[in-house]
Amino acid sequence: MWDNPLKGARKLCPHNFLHRSTSLRGVSEGPPMRTALHQSHLDAGGKMVDFHGFELPIWYSSIPEEHLATRNAAGLFDVSHMGFFRFSGKGVRSWLSSIATQEYLNFASGRCGYTHFLDENGHIIDDMIFVVTSDAEIHASGCSSWQDSGASVVLGVPNASMVGAMWEHFHKYLPADGSVTIENLSDETSILALQGPNSPAILADVLGEENVIARFKGQAIRSNDLGISGWIQGTGYTGEAGVEIFVPNRDAPGLWSALLGAGAPSGIVPVGLGARDTLRLEKGYLLSGQDFLWPGLGTEPDAALPVGFLARDSAETAVPYGLDTEHDFIGRERVLTSLESGPRWDGLICLERGPSPRPGHAVLSSEADDAESLGYVTSGGPSPSLERKGIAMAYLEGVEQGQEVWIQASPRRRVRAQVCRPPFV
Repeated sequence: MWDNPLKGARKLCPHNFLHRSTSLRGVSEGPPMRTALHQSHLDAGGKMVDFHGFELPIWYSSIPEEHLATRNAAGLFDVSHMGFFRFSGKGVRSWLSSIATQEYLNFASGRCGYTHFLDENGHIIDDMIFVVTSDAEIHASGCSSWQDSGASVVLGVPNASMVGAMWEHFHKYLPADGSVTIENLSDETSILALQGPNSPAILADVLGEENVIARFKGQAIRSNDLGISGWIQGTGYTGEAGVEIFVPNRDAPGLWSALLGAGAPSGIVPVGLGARDTLRLEKGYLLSGQDFLWPGLGTEPDAALPVGFLARDSAETAVPYGLDTEHDFIGRERVLTSLESGPRWDGLICLERGPSPRPGHAVLSSEADDAESLGYVTSGGPSPSLERKGIAMAYLEGVEQGQEVWIQASPRRRVRAQVCRPPFV
């Protein structure tokens, strides 16, 4: 198995981003963990914060600069705080389909897919990216020393704050006959995300053309000049071309340095948590704990929202992928009911300047004192790609695309906005 050099952090560097974004919820009480790239972040001038128990950079230069560099050239992210699970067994696809909103039985080997996992009440516990592969392929990657003699293999990436909850959830539903087994490879694995239009060329320079992989495809890392092994897949959280690379912790600093060095002429920059959040917001991607929050955790969001407001099902998120209602899965009954009517996670784009929309802001039908409440913002802020125009995501009821609404952006100011369907860029 891969080694784990993670150490406890000594201290944090606080910043006001923590105050204004619930994407950084759940700051740990004890010292946070450090990824294998911690020194690389310090060397690059990263401003460190506690994110779900990990000390990670919120930015290196600025959020807008890193955001635009990723959109226009390339950005490199440390997402090693994410989990990494390996599921193995002859019936793993069938089992996974029975507990996920995605149907995996027809997935070809090497294909990735997005899914939700729901509880018995239909509430989203977590969303995850999975890739279907084979025992031979995963063994070639070096991601595990465990072989199952030709068994099917599925790799999954849970959100940082949900690794423990998802581990328990999966074990709750494992077949009693032991036909499906789970490995937790999270602690021994570093994950680097290379994103942006120039990322394929940079990747080819560093790891070779054989490792330039198509969107939503995955494979073991092929032979390369760095001599590293691991897993690579055409996924990310930015909406841009790019890959996520899974390697042993010991190999992460060298790969990080090589990618930044090779990408320097192409405009690559290291990117922190702040721009990661604005990039995903512009594309309308859900954020676990902010755009949905599983009631089973027994916690409430940092934003001022009605109790239980973020307890949502897949239909309410209106995500146009990852939901196949033709197969049976846990929580399906609520999803089918919600598809008929109810609130939806809509986009909002501000039509005038003013305070930026933030999580917890009410969305109203008009400027009148007796305006009807339509819902609340869950994610929002200024869009770097749209010259800092305010954009937001909100659960709204009784609205139509193109409708004008008002966001209560401050106690004294409502900002006019239009309901739209993301992505914003």
